[in-house]
Amino acid sequence: MIQETETKFGLTKFAEIWNGRLAMLGFVGFATELLTGQGILHQIGLM
Repeated sequence: MIQETETKFGLTKFAEIWNGRLAMLGFVGFATELLTGQGILHQIGLM
């Protein structure tokens, strides 16, 4: 029987879920910038 260890590094389910979430945020930010012509910092009033 192979015993699985709980790690936070490598190709684990935990890492893949967070990679997917961050990729979705990046895509939304990129699409928003393309549609509005302004970066995210301009949109939230930091620049």
